[in-house]
Amino acid sequence: MEELKRTPLWEEHRSAGAKLVPFAGYDMPVQYRSGIIAEHQAVRKFAGLFDVSHMGEIDITGPQALDLVQHVTTNDASKLEYGQAQYSVMCRPDGGAIDDCIVYRMRDGYMIVVNASNRVKDRDWITHHAQKFDCEVTDRSEEIALIALQGPRAEQILGRLTDADLPAIAYYHFAEGEVAGLPAIISRTGYTGEDGFELYIDADAAVKVWRKLLEVGAAEGLTPAGLGARDSLRLEMGYALYGNDIDEKRTPLEAGLGWVTKLDKPDFIGADALRKLKEQGLRQRLVGFVLKERGFPRHGYEVRGNGQGAGEVTSGTVSPSLDKGVGLAYVASELSKPGTAIEIMVRDKPVQAEVTRPPFYKEGSVKK
Repeated sequence: MEELKRTPLWEEHRSAGAKLVPFAGYDMPVQYRSGIIAEHQAVRKFAGLFDVSHMGEIDITGPQALDLVQHVTTNDASKLEYGQAQYSVMCRPDGGAIDDCIVYRMRDGYMIVVNASNRVKDRDWITHHAQKFDCEVTDRSEEIALIALQGPRAEQILGRLTDADLPAIAYYHFAEGEVAGLPAIISRTGYTGEDGFELYIDADAAVKVWRKLLEVGAAEGLTPAGLGARDSLRLEMGYALYGNDIDEKRTPLEAGLGWVTKLDKPDFIGADALRKLKEQGLRQRLVGFVLKERGFPRHGYEVRGNGQGAGEVTSGTVSPSLDKGVGLAYVASELSKPGTAIEIMVRDKPVQAEVTRPPFYKEGSVKK
């Protein structure tokens, strides 16, 4: 059994009483002493601090850096200017999703942020295709720590540790500056539906920044939060999780990510297959649903429509904010229209549900 990796903040989690679990090859905090529900509510009302240093950062530089990014991702990176970020997907030739990612336009090229579980696969995929382009691919994941400060008081808290003009950083934009006197990329992005920032810093600076944020944020209700709250927060927004809601067997079109799949841009890997799929029509789609009765929908539960099997739940939970079961599921296309009645088989019992367009929680503070 392979030994679990540790982020630069592992000792901080352990000393804070976190429950550590294996995740994407890392020993990660799933919750702290206060528990998942309290952490979830803190992010919605005040602010939460997440260690997401397990994510991967891959730099692409050189004369044809843009050409490579355009080739391996579905969105149109040519529209990015320095200081902007873009959600995108990388696909196989058959259209299956290798990973979802965020592309950053840096001064001297691009940074692609990928999921921890796919880091090596993604790096090797990008490096393989880079052979046809005049550019350089560098995996900087071990050098970078990533801390996510999320919640309606995030800007107020971070403002105490930086001279960066935080109000001027728009959603999916970033600035380069200092946090607690240390160099950082300050990105107005996140995975919770709340306003906030993701801070890319040197790995050896992680502990200082983490501690300073908790110190200056204590009066504002800032609390460390683990993977459990991160999952329930993203689910209330209907955000997809790779490995659950997206994988190599599913295309971005089926996963509801057509909006980041620019089929009219010059050919990217998977474009032909995706164009053909769009012409033929989708047989299944990823949809959101809300239970109409009490129940806890979980990954793998069967979905029924018109009394017959119609798909399966890919992610599900009882929403701490709404006190209702919510989730994502692949269903037959004819059942994908919002308002359609379906059933979720919870412990072999049919529970009434309704197809609902996310977000399920609509009061988030994120500034789009």
